[in-house]
Amino acid sequence: MRDFPSCFGENGVQVADSSSSSSTTKAAQNVVTCVYQCKLHGRSCLITITWTKSLMGQGLSIGIDDLANQCLCKVDIKPWLFSKRKGSKNLEVDSSKIEIYWDLTNAKFGSGPEPMEGFYLAVVFNQEIVLLLGDLKKEAYKKVDTTDPIHSNAIFIAKREHIFGKKLYGTKAKFCDKGQMHDVTIECDTVGLNDPCLVIRIDSKTVMQIKRLKWKFRGNYTIVVDGLPVEVLWDVHNWLYGNAMGNAVFMFQTCLSAEKLWSSHSIFDPSLLTWSYSQQFRDSQSQGLGFSLILYAWKNE
Repeated sequence: MRDFPSCFGENGVQVADSSSSSSTTKAAQNVVTCVYQCKLHGRSCLITITWTKSLMGQGLSIGIDDLANQCLCKVDIKPWLFSKRKGSKNLEVDSSKIEIYWDLTNAKFGSGPEPMEGFYLAVVFNQEIVLLLGDLKKEAYKKVDTTDPIHSNAIFIAKREHIFGKKLYGTKAKFCDKGQMHDVTIECDTVGLNDPCLVIRIDSKTVMQIKRLKWKFRGNYTIVVDGLPVEVLWDVHNWLYGNAMGNAVFMFQTCLSAEKLWSSHSIFDPSLLTWSYSQQFRDSQSQGLGFSLILYAWKNE
C-alpha cells in the first residue's frame, strides 16, 4: 500500500489549515453538498444541491453548471422559520425554461441539514423532470403538471459531508446510483494511545484496519462494496499532529484511479464552505470515474 507522500510528492495533499477556527467548524457542521450529472437539451450538466442549516432555519441552494465550468444558473433559497418551506422559481437559460419546485413543509431531518423524508425537490427543463429528490414523487408530478411517472436522467456522482464524533464517526451512503444504502462507520481513538488504529466498517462489517497510524496517517486502500472496487483515501494528520480544531479527510471513490482527483487540493480545504466541482468532474467523467464521497471528520472535544 502506498502512502500520500510517495504518491503525490513531498508536499502531499494539504487537507487542513492551522488557521482553521471554531467558527469554520460550526459553519461546516451545517452544510451538505450533493452533485448530480444530468442532460439538458442533450448537453451534459452538473446540478449542485447544497443543504444548509442555521439558527434562522433550513436553507437550500441549487446551481447548474455545464462541463466547461460555466454557471448556467443558480438559485439561493435563504433559511426560513415560517416561510419558503414550499415554493417555486422560474428561470430562463439559453431561451429555455428551467423551473424549480420544492416542498419541505413536512420534511423530517436528522442531525444534519439534509432532509430524510417527507419532501420533494424537482428541477424541470422544458417541462421535463431532469432531477427529482425526495419521497413525495406523486405530489411533485402533480405540481409540475405531469401524471407520467418519468424518471429523471440525473445520476448521483458526488457528496461532501461533515461528520462529528469523539472516536466514532458515521454516515449513510450509496456507492453507485442504483445501489443500496449502507452504513459507513469510521472508528479512531487517538487520545492517550501510543499506537492508534483506524477502522472502517460498512454495515458493521470491518472492511479496513490500519495499525501504526502515526506512520500511516495518509494512505489509500481498496475495499469492495456491492461487488464494486471502492478506493478509500485518508489523511488523519491533524488528528495526530494538528491543532485541536483540525479535521481528518476521507474519500471513498468507486474507481481505482481515484487518487488523480487528489492532485487538486482545493476541494479538501476545510476553510472552503463552497465546493467547485465542474472542472474536477469534467476530468473525472472523461476518466470514467464513478461516485465520490468526501467526509470531513471533526473531533468533538
